[in-house]
Amino acid sequence: MRILGIDYGTKRIGVAVSDESGKFALPVVVVKNSDVALKEVIEIARQHEAKEIVVGESRNYKQQPNAIFAEADAFKKKLEKAGFAVYLELEFMTSVQAERFQGKNEMSDASAAALILQSYLDRTRNDQ
Repeated sequence: MRILGIDYGTKRIGVAVSDESGKFALPVVVVKNSDVALKEVIEIARQHEAKEIVVGESRNYKQQPNAIFAEADAFKKKLEKAGFAVYLELEFMTSVQAERFQGKNEMSDASAAALILQSYLDRTRNDQ
């Protein structure tokens, strides 16, 4: 079963997907955060047959919810209403990490989503 990863941002939403075995996360696409973004993300999840979605839980240096947290949480709740099991994965500066690995480009947010998803996959695999 594939799992979708989301790096939610005010301008762009990075999307990643796991392989079928749930071991590796791969960047897929960056969606413009607009009125149709939710519909686009749901369509991507369905195309990849993902029933679960991991959304980056954005917090500040003191581990308190930051400015984007409320928006990302509202997006998470909409995904849940659409029938997906949605989990939060604590993330910190994944966009900066992605840019450090590959440079800043049009896929940076998708790569950040892959980092979030990979963290979740590694953590949950180790919990078993």
